Order: sequence, then C-alpha cells, then structure tokens
Amino acid sequence: MLNPFRTQSGPIRFPSAVASALCVALGLANQATSAAEVTVFTDRSVTLTSADNANVVHLDTAQEIEASLAADLPADPHRAQAIVQGRLQQGGWQLQRALASAWQGVADAWGLSVSTVPAVVVDRRYVIYGESDVARAEARIEAYRRAQP
Repeated sequence: MLNPFRTQSGPIRFPSAVASALCVALGLANQATSAAEVTVFTDRSVTLTSADNANVVHLDTAQEIEASLAADLPADPHRAQAIVQGRLQQGGWQLQRALASAWQGVADAWGLSVSTVPAVVVDRRYVIYGESDVARAEARIEAYRRAQP
C-alpha cells in the first residue's frame, strides 16, 4: 500500500513544536501580506486621486449603457424593441457582462447603505464620504482604527 507520508528512507517525522511554529509563521506571513479591501463608489462626474489600488465602481455605468441601447429609437414600440434586441445581440456576452457588472456595483453600494458619492469603503466596514483623494480617506480610516481599542 502507498503511504504518502513515507519516503524511501522511512516515514516523515515532524516534531510537533516545529510543525506548530511553521503553521504560526505561515499564518502571520499571510496576515502581513493581506491588504485592506478598498472600494470606491462614485460616478463619472467625480475626479478621483490615488485610486490605483482601489476597486472603483462607477454607479452611473448602468445608466450609460442603457442610454446607449435606447439612443435614437423610433416612436413605434415594436420597431424600437427590435432595434434594442439587435443591439443586445450585437453587443453579445461582453455587453451582458458589462451590464451585469454595472448593476452588481449598484447592488453592492445599496447593500452597504452607501448614500453619497464618492464613498471610500475599506473592508466593507469603514466608509468616508465626500473624499475624492482615496489615500487621504484610507489614512483617516486607518487613524480611526488605531484609535479604537
């Protein structure tokens, strides 16, 4: 029978202290390398700075996509429906994915009770409203976190 814990020279033996230390070291290394999750909810009218490492969600993207689908439609509802369906088919899965992603961003903002843009959200827990400099908002959140016991 094949034993995955046996080498050609015999069974692998790890002293429990070494194994425990290895697990702790790996856990601490993982904690040290994990960065805060930063999401910025905004719209295209706001110019963000220092947003390179943040997930930026433009809440007006869904409206922009839908406006482009509805652009220059005729008054006849049957013809308009056919044109929109053609545009959806022409856009294919990329358009469907873009629309789904745009509405997911709106749902995420709603789920986090975001009420004003821009909103810088860290770890889905802390939020700074009205700050377009993401680094400054992150610094304010970090200062708050340090001040809390």
